[in-house]
Amino acid sequence: MNTQMPNTFDLKGRVALVTGGSRGLGRAMAYGLARAGADIIVASRNGEACEEFARELEAETGCRAAGLGVHVGRWSELDGFVDAAYSTFGTVDILINNAGMSPLYDSVDTVSEELFDKVFDVNLKGPFRLAALIGTRMADGAGGSIINISSAASVRPKPHVLPYAAAKAGLNALTIGLAHTFGPTVRCNAIMAGTFLTDVSKSWDDEAFAKRSESFALRRGGQPEEIVGAALYLASDASSYTTGSIIPVDGGQP
Repeated sequence: MNTQMPNTFDLKGRVALVTGGSRGLGRAMAYGLARAGADIIVASRNGEACEEFARELEAETGCRAAGLGVHVGRWSELDGFVDAAYSTFGTVDILINNAGMSPLYDSVDTVSEELFDKVFDVNLKGPFRLAALIGTRMADGAGGSIINISSAASVRPKPHVLPYAAAKAGLNALTIGLAHTFGPTVRCNAIMAGTFLTDVSKSWDDEAFAKRSESFALRRGGQPEEIVGAALYLASDASSYTTGSIIPVDGGQP
């Protein structure tokens, strides 16, 4: 057995595409992968915010970075977007399907078809199409890693997030199916994220969340930076024998 292991977390020479990458968990993962040596393509609906963050990444980490605007829920935009991503740095070695949405509703009978479709478009249909397009190119080339950002709601659905939970459950199934579709040279895994304290959490009832988090093993919500370790593991050669896995990062939520 070779005990002289290389730095398997080193991402130098690789390009990572992060959707929903200009804020929240996507922003944290983009920083983490850049610090590990990857060049970064940041994508979200707000192209200007992506470009601004790309400049910040370059200045702070020394990586190459670019920002691209795209609505991942619009199938018609994705072929051109993928072409643009490959034109940017010549390849995509790591795809992080992070863009998502979970709009609030008063009760399940008030969920409109429009809301339901939007949730599925962004959380499931878009990741499917991006993984299909980029995974095919990866498989035809040098391989790569696809990371889907799922949610604890996919296995513990609550009444106020049912369309979102259903879409993320679909993403879990898609993750396993894509691992078999594109293996052996392309790995596909999911991070099943729990409750993280991103910008969205600023509108929460702090007292109610404090009470809820008492049931978590860690008794708190996560900071965005605390998802980076799992993302770096799955993006890098450290996870070379990990595919089709759904990895919880949720602070021990029951």
